[in-house]
Amino acid sequence: MKRFSCTRFDACAVAPRQGIPGSVFQLPGSVRAVMRAVGHSFPGARDHLISPVTKPTGNRPMKKLIVAALLGGLALPAFAAPAQGDFSFSLIGGVDTALNGDVHKGAVALIPDLGPLNPDLAGVDAELRIRSRSHSEIYDMATVAGLEMSYGLSDRAEMFGQVRQTRADQGTVQVGGAFVPALNTELPVYGTFSDYKALSVELGYRYYFLQAGSTRPYLAARVGGTQTDAITATFEIPDGGITIANAPFYDKKWAVSGGLDVGVIIPLSERFSLTAETGVRYVDNLSGNDSAIGGLGLASINNTGSRLSMPITVSARWDF
Repeated sequence: MKRFSCTRFDACAVAPRQGIPGSVFQLPGSVRAVMRAVGHSFPGARDHLISPVTKPTGNRPMKKLIVAALLGGLALPAFAAPAQGDFSFSLIGGVDTALNGDVHKGAVALIPDLGPLNPDLAGVDAELRIRSRSHSEIYDMATVAGLEMSYGLSDRAEMFGQVRQTRADQGTVQVGGAFVPALNTELPVYGTFSDYKALSVELGYRYYFLQAGSTRPYLAARVGGTQTDAITATFEIPDGGITIANAPFYDKKWAVSGGLDVGVIIPLSERFSLTAETGVRYVDNLSGNDSAIGGLGLASINNTGSRLSMPITVSARWDF
């Protein structure tokens, strides 16, 4: 008689013996996924995967298959994997965290008369002291969504093309101060930057390790272009009653982009698999627009905009 058996795809039971009561426990999610894949791919295995604890053992090969699945080492024939001449399609979703790169640089500029910005301050001079601010200081974690098509070169290598959108909501931060000699004080200056939206189109090469038909790690490299939407900035000095609203800051522009990836592909059926991936992405400098801030002596602060980030994504992949 079995002492241990899975009664459902999400739970297993231990039979009572020698005065010890039986129990039922939940399986980890990854094991449940493997067992479901076995049940769906091999309908005849269902009676062995789902059986009462008192059912006699019978098919020893199936018992070994179940043990292998529970250990996460299941290898089934014809599971999804790159193959020479085959295409695949993937849906991608995840997050992207900025690691390095500035939205604007720092600068010091003398404003001889604040009157044009606030008539009540006519004749009052100030020194703008702008400090550099990074992507991570202004924007929260970005979201990622994309599509990918790949073509198998062999059972270990493939070429891929990917279209991906990265988006982060607008952010507000103190960008520096305005020192007013007449008051002998520095008033805080705040900046609100509009949403960060970037569309990337890239080509790449991916190389898989281990044998086809099982969970496999891989490395990849990519290069292409990224179009970042125009970004505006609203600058405010609340204590001085000054607001420069929706000033053009960056123009919409394509820039060189690329990255390196490390990931793992997890086959779940003959044609379907999941992929988990991380790595680094780089987007080159943006195109600064000085039409509003140039007259304040701040034309140099947006001669930057490059972004280095770390995405974490999950993909659903279909091979055909």
